[in-house]
Amino acid sequence: MIAEAVRRSALADYADRFAALSAMNGGDVSIRELPFLSQINLRADSKAAGLMQQLESALGFALPVVPNTAASREDRRALWLGPDEWLVLGSDSQHEALEQALRNGLNGALGSIVDVSANRTLLEIRGTKARDLLAHGVPIDLDPRSFGPGCCAQTLLAKAQVIVERRDEETAFHLYVRSSFASYLANWLLDAAAE
Repeated sequence: MIAEAVRRSALADYADRFAALSAMNGGDVSIRELPFLSQINLRADSKAAGLMQQLESALGFALPVVPNTAASREDRRALWLGPDEWLVLGSDSQHEALEQALRNGLNGALGSIVDVSANRTLLEIRGTKARDLLAHGVPIDLDPRSFGPGCCAQTLLAKAQVIVERRDEETAFHLYVRSSFASYLANWLLDAAAE
């Protein structure tokens, strides 16, 4: 007997429940998983201007250096996680190209590139009530005046560690959650949305 490898997202079993939620509330809140994103943790010296320029050239955009902000170009994104640390994101199909771009950007400089793609899955929360739903469980102010488009933060949502990113649209958030907490968080979101 030969075992066949099957790739399955952390929340594959929730797709129908997410779709039912959106249908039930008329689209005020929709949740969907965007699985299999390429995620690379990058550590590099942000004070080294030459290195940052090399990374910008390699990626096609400048890494964000302002705390809790994101930067992007086309389907590549980078989230500021801390001083000298970013989460660099791309589509599943460009994983090797993204990793190679970062290696080219470091060009032997001190730093680290770690593939964390299997570490987290991504949930998109969208709709006019998306902020209200998240506000039930996060301790940060999600008002657009303090957490507008292009902002991100590492925080807790219902006691689960997440990265929250407000997308360019005011009504859309991305939640990066560890795969091991994904079911817990999905159940919490579905329960909170039903209230």
